[in-house]
Amino acid sequence: MLLWRSLVAEGWLELCPLQWLTFSQVGLPADSSDRTVWRFVQAQGMILLTANRSMTGEDSLEQTLREENTLTSLPVLTVGDVERMIEKHYRDRCLKRLLDIVLDLDNYRGTKRIFIP
Repeated sequence: MLLWRSLVAEGWLELCPLQWLTFSQVGLPADSSDRTVWRFVQAQGMILLTANRSMTGEDSLEQTLREENTLTSLPVLTVGDVERMIEKHYRDRCLKRLLDIVLDLDNYRGTKRIFIP
């Protein structure tokens, strides 16, 4: 939410209209598997922004990306250190990287996961 607040406060939504949706807003149960979430966002043309996820298990995000990612799949954006989001400088770097990716999204299709900043 800190990242979203920075996006709004700095006026980026006027130049780059984005939406920030939660699981409940899109009708996904909070305990949805990573695979279910990934499939949902791909089907809806959404970008998944997440903290670093577990790499183990058949429905882990990493396993899902290995098995289901295609050249046209949208990337998953992963904040490298969520605990540092309270630092304005770190948050600003994440925001800049997020905007760089969103504004040039077609060049990032198929890249599976991108760590930000």
